[in-house]
Amino acid sequence: MTKRNVPFAIGEWYHCYNRSIEKRIAFEDVRDYHRFLELLYLANDEAPLRRDEIGTRKFEEVFNIHRGKKLVAIGAFCLMPNHFHLVLKEISEGGITAFMRKIGTAYALYFNARHERVGNLFLKPFRSLHVSTDRYFQHLINYVHCNPATLYEREWKTRHVVDPQFLGERIAEYPYSSLSAHAGARTPTPTRAILDAEIFSVARTVPIQKMLQEALEYCADSDIP
Repeated sequence: MTKRNVPFAIGEWYHCYNRSIEKRIAFEDVRDYHRFLELLYLANDEAPLRRDEIGTRKFEEVFNIHRGKKLVAIGAFCLMPNHFHLVLKEISEGGITAFMRKIGTAYALYFNARHERVGNLFLKPFRSLHVSTDRYFQHLINYVHCNPATLYEREWKTRHVVDPQFLGERIAEYPYSSLSAHAGARTPTPTRAILDAEIFSVARTVPIQKMLQEALEYCADSDIP
């Protein structure tokens, strides 16, 4: 079962997620999504995050930048227009908290400068769920990857899906989640570097109908909004 907002323990996996203030759009375009993905990679380092690490580098080149000791292991991710989901494992004391603070601050600074606004962008504190069993860990991965379903089938959580094949294709093609990396896409994505290599030996991929079923089971068990 899952437990909400418990202290982080080294070696344990957690579902960490956050929503923008007033549910405003937090990712306006491809550039915004790419910046957050770049931060998922660069902020996962015990060394301070330097904004000039990105500079004028191409998106693909950022994921070749050398990092030091990581703060967390990242198992999966999905960015939605006004919120995001991460599957994280604590690998150093205080690692998840430090990582979430780094990406939240860095992205808000970037977003505010680009879109001429001030103040916090995401709610504080972020939310977290401890996933303590293999079964719910697998369901969590599928829940995170199925999040884009809302963009195409708004009632999918009520098990009302008009066109399952269409929905499956859209979820598989969604560019801002780690599903393609998990599914072993023939053309490796640059963002595969965000994920911890361990995840590919412990997480399994299943057909879209099974994904949706397990995602709904996780949603019901965790009472996540």
